[in-house]
Amino acid sequence: MPTRFIVPVLLAATCAAQTPAPSSPTSERAVMRIAREVQKGVLQLPNYGLFDDIRFLIKGYEVTLRGYASRPTLKASAEQVVKKIEGVEKVVNEIEVLPLSRQDDDIRLAAYVRIYGHQTLSRYNPNRGSPLFRNPNLPGGITNDPPIGYHPIHIIVKNGNITLDGVVDSVIDRTIAEMQANSVPGAFAVTNNIQVANQERKSDSKQRK
Repeated sequence: MPTRFIVPVLLAATCAAQTPAPSSPTSERAVMRIAREVQKGVLQLPNYGLFDDIRFLIKGYEVTLRGYASRPTLKASAEQVVKKIEGVEKVVNEIEVLPLSRQDDDIRLAAYVRIYGHQTLSRYNPNRGSPLFRNPNLPGGITNDPPIGYHPIHIIVKNGNITLDGVVDSVIDRTIAEMQANSVPGAFAVTNNIQVANQERKSDSKQRK
């Protein structure tokens, strides 16, 4: 029987997974390898981007996918890539596909422009501070044609509500991102789950002392 322990991983951020110590070093190495491959596989999916937030848990050799997908194809493709990983015995797909609506699409566009176009936050924009739209006339708007490149701040929109996830360099950047999201017309509420990288490192240092 495989050792039973859980590995939580946030794909949208660059934080390390925390795992309870298992009884078998071999099992721990195997599960951590699976965790790395799941993270790599999902992050490299061409339809995974800044409007998505996929997380996963590993219990034994069972992987549970959770989080949000802005497009239905992402839920299926994430499951398929994880199923192909050596050692994975079962995949439970609990990813929630976000509603496809013009209102939410407009909010995603406005939030993206306000956050990544802001003078202070523009350095997080892989497009050198200039919003990039490959095809602005594509049906479905920015949801079906999101900006390319790695975006550390993920913007999740569901029924007019915005959730921000990811990692930034400072508390000031975190605060500005929230303020910019709160300025989006038509948005009902903003939840700020962005983490600060420096605070994470300081917290880890204190725990090790």
